[in-house]
Amino acid sequence: MTTHYLAAIDLGASSGRVMLATFTRLQPDSAPTLTLQEIHRFPNNLTRIDGHETWDLDALEQHIREGLNRLDACGIALDGIGIDTWGVDYVLLDEQGQRVGLPIAYRDCRTEGVMARMEQQLGRQTLYQKTGIQFMPFNTLYQLRALAEQQPEVVSKAAHLLMIPDYFHYRLTGNMNWEYTNASTTQLLNITTGDWDDDLLKLAGVPRRWLQKPTQPGNSLGEWHSPRGHKVPVFAVATHDTASAVVAAPVSNTHSAYLSSGTWSLMGIESQKFFNHAQALHDNITNEGGINGSYRVLKNIMGLWLFQRVCRELNVQDLPILITQAQAIKPFTYLINPNEDCFINPCSMVTAIREACRQQGGPVPDTAAELARCIFDSLAMQYRQVSLQLAALQGRPLDNIHIVGGGSQNQFLNQLCADACQLNVSAGPVEASTLGNIGCQLMALHAVADAGEFRRIVANNFEQHHYVPRTHADFSTHWRRFQALCHTNEELAV
Repeated sequence: MTTHYLAAIDLGASSGRVMLATFTRLQPDSAPTLTLQEIHRFPNNLTRIDGHETWDLDALEQHIREGLNRLDACGIALDGIGIDTWGVDYVLLDEQGQRVGLPIAYRDCRTEGVMARMEQQLGRQTLYQKTGIQFMPFNTLYQLRALAEQQPEVVSKAAHLLMIPDYFHYRLTGNMNWEYTNASTTQLLNITTGDWDDDLLKLAGVPRRWLQKPTQPGNSLGEWHSPRGHKVPVFAVATHDTASAVVAAPVSNTHSAYLSSGTWSLMGIESQKFFNHAQALHDNITNEGGINGSYRVLKNIMGLWLFQRVCRELNVQDLPILITQAQAIKPFTYLINPNEDCFINPCSMVTAIREACRQQGGPVPDTAAELARCIFDSLAMQYRQVSLQLAALQGRPLDNIHIVGGGSQNQFLNQLCADACQLNVSAGPVEASTLGNIGCQLMALHAVADAGEFRRIVANNFEQHHYVPRTHADFSTHWRRFQALCHTNEELAV
């Protein structure tokens, strides 16, 4: 019998967790078991400092160490540690490895207007052909240009740039690394070479010496020394949380789509080739890095961030009751384009949604249930739009959709996704990013052969729910409304 104990640190934009995985294989050819245990869960909230939205990296590091120390105190001999987080955000360090400047979050307003100016300088088509990355105003490329323009004194003090998970790996091991899947979210990586693009670094005002060539997931970065004196290997997993989630998504074949549903909804396909041609640019498709040389061809959708903000503003405590109330409201009464810039980080999400509906000249949601129904219907429509775009890219219809992540627990939204896309939907596992993190560690330890074997292990050990599409008599009318809405707001959406 072989047993591996692995710690996965999964940091999302609203919460983080330290999880313990136990992987057991009784015989070399027997089906293994895989279990997860939550060791420490903690909030991750934006903190406003000097007029900027920032991350409290010191608090996050303290929580990471607390979770690892709890495992150590229990006498668990870990075989590995991995960290995954959200993308695009970074940390600057000086020559001594100390932080320089604030760890500003992607929802900060400092990048307003930067993307448009950079597109004019280099050209939208040239930018896309170089990177294959979706145009979003908070991409690292635009964050760094804003930094260079607004805080040149910070640039002059910096010696290294690390993405958020690479920073925490550095804090645990003392070694620097630039992991590929997270680096690919920056819009600074050349999609053909897999290395940083010198033209884009120059455009952003970033010295090349800040960065080294990104490494593929799976390499050992060093060791964490526990309080009890154990030396635990720290692995660079697929450090972008969506990349890890895709590793664990039990997709049935190459024509299945995944939907990582949480604060963001990320919908895509796994591909051995990237798409940076004119149609992909028109649809604003992103080609982010996956494991083993694959690409995550996907679209970023604003996701349940809208719902989370509405619930927070209206002090909604019982989410199941609110979702039940939303189900009773007439479908598609209210529709918005959830990818509009105005929803990135408004002062009031409730006001932003109502104003968007008001500008369309249609009904305006008043109650919490009406706002929730508006969000869910609009997300389902966005899922349909992206599913059709992905089908066109691969040259054939999608076979089905696998929803993973925390949002996969929303059965109502899962059914709406099946209905809008007219595809069978499977939902689960919930802790997909954590599981993918573990999968990368198991592959690094040669305990699992590849992603295909690991996905079968996930499917055998974690529950899934299935949804069959239903028809709606007036759906085509509502679909035309949504398409017209997205066309009207096309420039805002990209």
